[in-house]
Amino acid sequence: MSLTIKSHFASPTYLSFTTKPSRFTGYNTKIRPNSIYHFNPLKLTYYQPKKMQAPVQYSPAPVIKSSLIEPDGGALVDLVVPEGERGAKTIEAESLPKVRLTKIDVEWVHVISEGWANPLKGFMREDEYLQSLHFNSLRLKDGSIVNMSLPIVLAIDDETKERIGSSSHVGLAGPDGDLIAILRSIEIYKHNKEERIARTWGTTAPGLPYVEEVIIPAGNFLIGGDLEVLKPIKYNDGLDHYRLSPKQLRKEFDRRNADAVFAFQLRNPVHNGHALLMNDTRRRLLEMGFKNPILLLHPLGGFTKADDVPLDVRMEQHSKVLEDGVLDPETTIVAIFPSPMHYAGPTEVQWHAKARINAGANFYIVGRDPAGMGHPTEKRDLYDPDHGKKVLSMAPGLEKLNILPFRVAAYDIVAKKMAFFDPSRAKDFLFISGTKMRTYARTGENPPDGFMCPGGWEVLVKYYESLQSEEATQQPAAVSS
Repeated sequence: MSLTIKSHFASPTYLSFTTKPSRFTGYNTKIRPNSIYHFNPLKLTYYQPKKMQAPVQYSPAPVIKSSLIEPDGGALVDLVVPEGERGAKTIEAESLPKVRLTKIDVEWVHVISEGWANPLKGFMREDEYLQSLHFNSLRLKDGSIVNMSLPIVLAIDDETKERIGSSSHVGLAGPDGDLIAILRSIEIYKHNKEERIARTWGTTAPGLPYVEEVIIPAGNFLIGGDLEVLKPIKYNDGLDHYRLSPKQLRKEFDRRNADAVFAFQLRNPVHNGHALLMNDTRRRLLEMGFKNPILLLHPLGGFTKADDVPLDVRMEQHSKVLEDGVLDPETTIVAIFPSPMHYAGPTEVQWHAKARINAGANFYIVGRDPAGMGHPTEKRDLYDPDHGKKVLSMAPGLEKLNILPFRVAAYDIVAKKMAFFDPSRAKDFLFISGTKMRTYARTGENPPDGFMCPGGWEVLVKYYESLQSEEATQQPAAVSS
């Protein structure tokens, strides 16, 4: 099924793609201390993609700059304390009651501080939380609506609540105890976990990754307030130079004279089906009249479940895709989106789209079952695969973003390459899910020629070989009699 682009600039087009969600098997919260990826995404070799299809006639588009799509609510927030004020603010934070953050809480501090959740200026107070939970949006003081489909909240336990007492401000400390931020003019309110889970995921079935990792062990209260972040959030994992803020991305789009920016969200390795989609999208934008569309290849870098490929491996694999010329580095920016992953389907895909508005993207690619996963207890998809793109076309607060649904792609066994699915010869196409791709890599079996570039595939094979070696060394030695 195809959907029409919501575009204020050009005639409608049709794009679609498919991926299969993997089954949940646990959680992936470990950050690797030593990165294996050191490429600069803005300086790679040039590749000119081939034309995929005959040109289609579209109305010409006006010349625009990426900076002309406004962030939600106006100017981007920047919640990092200026360097000259950090000493005094740190001393103040040390004097305040402390809230200890988890690793995932720190990821949310990062997200808020750089303006990905614009115009949010801190963890949600109760009125913002209720609007997000029940309406998937926030109403601003001027009456306008911005999308906010996921509650961005900070949980505390009873003991922390008692320790805070009547204080109006608290200091936020990271997992290692280092002070990270001040939360000002706080409001503490009840954390109804069942309601939050049911409304965000549409189910309370056991085994939802983010729920099991974050919400169930969390405290019974939520604390909201305005953030002052003492210094930029860094992870020191060798990948920080890829964590470009919305402000940095907008500056880079303008430096490249982009007149359209199309964002592609993913949490898996890039195969040639993804590349087909991205290259074809650029071709279509050129036919619509844009002169220099820029691709934002934007892998999710926060919390993911355990059977997803780790971030450092994915980033190395992405670099090989550009090195091998599958994507054009001259028209592609690779950056990390710091948000944690909820796997909340149509609810979460709105967050993914909204955040890219704040980064300056005016087109957003959406395919089959975005942000979805397999049902945690039943052998079926948790969400209807088509609902994500339908919801994006109707979601309040996303009207200025052009939504690009796209056609289904699969492996063409006759042409021996990834191609858009042709139902008139359905028997000639092979659908390779993410689970099947990982099975190939684990077992050392090569996928069909043309599924993924050789350099990218080698990265995955080496990762799974190292994983198996680790598992082998952890097996208990046999006891001899």
